[in-house]
Amino acid sequence: MNHPEQTSHPVPVDISVIIPAYQEEEIIGQIVRRVIQVMDQAGQSYEVIVINDGSTDQTEREARQTGATVISNPYNIGNGAAIKTGIRHSRGRLLVFLDGDGQHQPEDIPKFIKALETYDMVVGARTKDSKATFQRKVANRIYNGIASYVCGREIEDLTSGFRAVRAEIAHDLLPLLPNTFSYPTTITLAVVRSGYSLTYVPINTGWRIGKSKIRPLTDGSRFMLIIFKIATLYSPMKIFLPISLLTLLIGLGYGLYRIFFLDTRYGPTSAMLITVSILMFLIGLVSEQIAQLRFDRSGN
Repeated sequence: MNHPEQTSHPVPVDISVIIPAYQEEEIIGQIVRRVIQVMDQAGQSYEVIVINDGSTDQTEREARQTGATVISNPYNIGNGAAIKTGIRHSRGRLLVFLDGDGQHQPEDIPKFIKALETYDMVVGARTKDSKATFQRKVANRIYNGIASYVCGREIEDLTSGFRAVRAEIAHDLLPLLPNTFSYPTTITLAVVRSGYSLTYVPINTGWRIGKSKIRPLTDGSRFMLIIFKIATLYSPMKIFLPISLLTLLIGLGYGLYRIFFLDTRYGPTSAMLITVSILMFLIGLVSEQIAQLRFDRSGN
């Protein structure tokens, strides 16, 4: 067996495969067995960690029967919290994350491991043939476009939960990760902002097994808010600068309109808009410095 037994003194392994699971009794056992089969063929030492995030069904029992290490949260804390628990308990120098709902194919794991020989983080980018609703595909395009603007580089798949990263980087960024489904967004932007290398490998995802945990209307609007919040935390000037310029142009335009077309003074509204635009720029400038200090501190 390439996956060593747990001891009182944790023995390092090459790869930790971390699988968050919530109410996945129908599929989790099959997923873990496929992961074990793939990793046995990879010829490297490994462990499989299933984080049972407060499931009330038989998810924990099904996962334990496969021989995986199972860590159970007392209640449903969140997908990101499950990932953080897995990172804390992992022993691998490389960490692989995939969902426990059957969407991701464990047979793709070797591609991620191979790419980590060159890059710091590898993300599975879903192809056009991947199974997803039309609304999800449109939403993902919007998310990817916003993230690409914030990062200053193309982000092919912002929300993909199938990814691999070097363990030391995951541990460094652990305090920045949220407890919710937005953890892929956060870690992607954090990796890029911290100057680590990032690449994508194409994957073909299937339909999830069981009931989806994501509510399109509620979670979609909340996710957009999260993206903008993260953008202001990681690259504030990308948000503050264009809004500041837009406000400045509106103020100048309205003032000139009053002077040349209404034959009157530029007025207090124009002065207020110009002042507000300057204040927004200065706030963005200070926020950018704070963000940089935050990342410099987390990297030490």
